[in-house]
Amino acid sequence: MADVSFSLPAHVILGDPRHVDPDVLLGYLTGRRNVALELRIAPGAHLRSGTVIYQGTTIGERLETGHNVVIREENRIGDRFAVWNNTVIDYGCVIGDDVKIHANCYVAQFTEIGDGAFLAPGVTIANDPHPGCPQSGECMKGPIIEAGAQIGVNVTIVPMVRIGARALIGSGAVVTRDIPPATVAYGNPARVHGSIYDIDCVVDLRQRPYEPPA
Repeated sequence: MADVSFSLPAHVILGDPRHVDPDVLLGYLTGRRNVALELRIAPGAHLRSGTVIYQGTTIGERLETGHNVVIREENRIGDRFAVWNNTVIDYGCVIGDDVKIHANCYVAQFTEIGDGAFLAPGVTIANDPHPGCPQSGECMKGPIIEAGAQIGVNVTIVPMVRIGARALIGSGAVVTRDIPPATVAYGNPARVHGSIYDIDCVVDLRQRPYEPPA
């Protein structure tokens, strides 16, 4: 149902239908220079109280936010993006379709997340390989998380690494190097411990929780 009581700033385009709670702020103006003014959100959004979305971002259909979510400027986000309470998406990220990011996560600037990836609660992503360097702003780059990767609770991911498609990162891991597709990795630093297709189902609902693509 459209929220007819919600007044949009002129530089915000929010498609119908939509649901917008009280205390949602859209089109927040960044202090950074040369950022496009328009915020565009496709139809079907459900925005919960405390959500703040900055100018200059484009988001696809059926966005869903938890409470106190911040999505910064210059992000390109696909359809059916779900992001939960107290998570921050910093500026300049590219996020695909059907991505789910749980509560209390931080996604650093210039991170790329592929279709269908999942970040569990407390994931922290970094983007600065040389903190404190006078030129650190020139080389900042977040990691690339490929399609279908599953990132466990309280994982830390350092700048510029690549996590392959359908990789599974165990809880508490610190990812400091590239992780191949369809592997399971855990530890500090995270190391590969085999293929996701060799994992047994711990509750015996099925023989294997992951199956190779047909």
